[in-house]
Amino acid sequence: MTQHTDGLYPTADLAKDVWTLGVVQSTVNPTPDPSGMRANLDHMLHLIDNCFHTPFGYRPDLLFFHEFPISGWDNWTKAEAERRCIELPGPESEAISAKARQHNCYIAFGAYVRDPDWPGHVLSVTTLIGPDGEIVAKHWKARNVKGVFGGVELFTTTVYDVLDEYIEKYGIDQVVPVARTPLGNISMSSTQLEPELFRAAAVKGAEVFLRTASGSFNEIDVRASALHNRVYTAIVNNSLLPRDTPYFEDTGAGGSAVYGPDGNVIAAADSKFEKLVVAQIPIAAHRARHRQPDIHWDMYKHIFDAYRSRFAPNLFTPYQPESLEDAGRYLDGKSRWR
Repeated sequence: MTQHTDGLYPTADLAKDVWTLGVVQSTVNPTPDPSGMRANLDHMLHLIDNCFHTPFGYRPDLLFFHEFPISGWDNWTKAEAERRCIELPGPESEAISAKARQHNCYIAFGAYVRDPDWPGHVLSVTTLIGPDGEIVAKHWKARNVKGVFGGVELFTTTVYDVLDEYIEKYGIDQVVPVARTPLGNISMSSTQLEPELFRAAAVKGAEVFLRTASGSFNEIDVRASALHNRVYTAIVNNSLLPRDTPYFEDTGAGGSAVYGPDGNVIAAADSKFEKLVVAQIPIAAHRARHRQPDIHWDMYKHIFDAYRSRFAPNLFTPYQPESLEDAGRYLDGKSRWR
C-alpha cells in the first residue's frame, strides 16, 4: 500500500451511509473435549439467528463475536489447543458463512486457527466473513504480552513472534492490516494495551476498530483507542461462564460496548449475561470529515528509532513452546532489558 501523506487514506466505495453494528456478548465455554466445539458452534449459530428474530429495531449489518466462541479457552497445552483449532476455510467457518448469506450480513469472530502454511503453530485469528459468505479478512493477533504472568507465557504464535517470516509470506503491509470494505475500513485485533498498534492502523486509514477479548479488558485502553484516533471502536467480551466449567461464572465477564470517535459510549451491555449491543455507525458523515491522526512525528521519530523492545521479534521461529509453562521456561532470560 502506498502511504498517503495528505491526511487521506485508501477506501472502498460505501454500501450505506449509515450501518448497524451488533456486538454479541456471548458465553465462552471451554470444551473438556474437542467434540464439544460442535455444541459451541451450534450455540453461536443460534445467537446469529436470534439477532434477526425480532421485527423491531435495527437489523445488524455486521455481527461481532468475541475471541473464542467456538473453542472457549482453558489451561491447555499446545497439543490440546491444536485439537481445538479450526481451519479457514473449514467446516466451522462454512457454517458461519451460511448464516452470513442467510441474513445478508458480515460476521466477525475470533478463533484458534490451524494453517497448513504454518505447521506446528497455533494462531489466534479474528476473521471477517462477508454477506456473500466469502472470507474478507483474517487478522492475526499482533503480539502477546510477555513477562507479566509469573512463570508462564502464552504459546500462540503472533505476528511479532515470526515477524520476518510473516513479512516474507504476506508483505509488510499485512503486519498492520486494514480491511477496506463497503462498510468502511476495518481493523480487527485481540491485542490489548498496545496503543501504538491502533495508532498505526489509524494512520493506514482504519475507521472502525473491532477489538475482541476473553475474560476482561481495560476500558480506558479501549476508549482511548477511539478518542486518540477519532474512530469508532467496539469491544466484545464474553458473558458469564457456564457453571460446570472449572472457573467462576464471573471471570472478567461483560462490559461489551461501542465507543464513538470522541471516546464516549454509544451503546454498552447493561449486564454480564448474553446480550446483543447495537449501535449505528454513520460512516459516510464520519469519512467526509475524518483524516489520519495528526501526529507531530518529527518530534518523536528519533526516540522511537533508538528504542529497543523488551523482547526481540521472531522468537517462535526456531521453537514453538508446548505449553504455558514451557513458554515460560523458553522465554525466561530472553528479555533484552535488565
